[in-house]
Amino acid sequence: MSAQKKVETVSGRPVWADVSLSALVHNLHAIRDFVNPKSEKRSTPRKVLCVVKGNGYGHGVPQVAKALEKAGADWFGVTGAAEGEQVRKAGVRKPILALTSFWPGEEAQLLRNRISPAIIRCEQLAAIDSAAARRKFAKRSVSFHLKIDTGMNRLGIAPSDIECLARQYEKSSRLQLEGVFTHFASSEVFDGPVASQNCRQEESFHKAIERLRALGIDPGLIHLANSAAIASRPESWADMVRPGAILYGYHPGYDPPERRVEAEKRLPLRPVMSLRARIVNIRNVAASEAVGYSSKFLTNRPSKIAVLAAGYGDGIHRSLGNKGHVLVRGVLAPIVGIVSMDVTMIDVTDVPGASLGDVATIYGTDGSHVLPANLVARGIGTVTSDLLCAVSARVPRIYLS
Repeated sequence: MSAQKKVETVSGRPVWADVSLSALVHNLHAIRDFVNPKSEKRSTPRKVLCVVKGNGYGHGVPQVAKALEKAGADWFGVTGAAEGEQVRKAGVRKPILALTSFWPGEEAQLLRNRISPAIIRCEQLAAIDSAAARRKFAKRSVSFHLKIDTGMNRLGIAPSDIECLARQYEKSSRLQLEGVFTHFASSEVFDGPVASQNCRQEESFHKAIERLRALGIDPGLIHLANSAAIASRPESWADMVRPGAILYGYHPGYDPPERRVEAEKRLPLRPVMSLRARIVNIRNVAASEAVGYSSKFLTNRPSKIAVLAAGYGDGIHRSLGNKGHVLVRGVLAPIVGIVSMDVTMIDVTDVPGASLGDVATIYGTDGSHVLPANLVARGIGTVTSDLLCAVSARVPRIYLS
């Protein structure tokens, strides 16, 4: 059904985001089947950790997490303790990993909500173990994952610190190592000198795993693969994979670009969110007239300019001014002038029958028409996650089955 024919259930400003839970579940099942091919003989299927940080990539974490758990998600990935607590309050019972570790003072919140922290410095083990001791946790009852920095130089212990970790782990009697992971810096890059970084990261990671085992430490769940690696690097799938953007319907950009086309064929996905706003004003503007702030757009013909009830305060990226398009009645209408905080102007001169109250789809699906968020993102030199996470709290989410 097209956006024009849907019954709007939003009160107040006519801007909203449709979130298709059926598309979300489809993507989870597609990912799980993809990383567990029938031709491969494994005693235990690979697990799927659904990354729901950033308010579920802007989709609304309580509703998204509940739908994913019901659909069979094995784990959830959040940024830290506060996001993890939000997922628990939504009723989710599956394991949660705080991917970016914790800050001193968050230990009690992690323990209270059964959130496994990522350990990125050796001394963090003592802090968690002390907090567990104060709350009388049993021996080896508090789980954590160890993050290894294999070349991104962001978070994680260096491979050279494995011995330090092992010594501290032996002292931390209430802690249990549940998994070891790393994060690829360039998993979507297959051309040029950067492409070899992935091989170096994998080699460094597996050497660190071997060292842990040599020290008598079971690494537990081993996981490396993010979205691009899931779609394109099966050698990295290990025991668990961590889909982010692909869970919400979008493959990342690849280098070379044709790799994305191949990935989309191998792993077809459905866009989950459609950001929409209604036309709240239309005016006829003569040729050579300015539209919007600072006269950044001048009409080159008599034009029909429509105003949308959404701006960058809602999630329409400001960079889309004079660059982007929206779907109106199945036609791409250009965004003209600077995107304002609360409104955006579009040129509907070439949209037959464009009227006050029409729905514009900023990205997503409109009946048989699709304006993909990753295409919109590439047009302004950013990533899909940037657009999805930019949808603000004042935009109502409508969850569709």
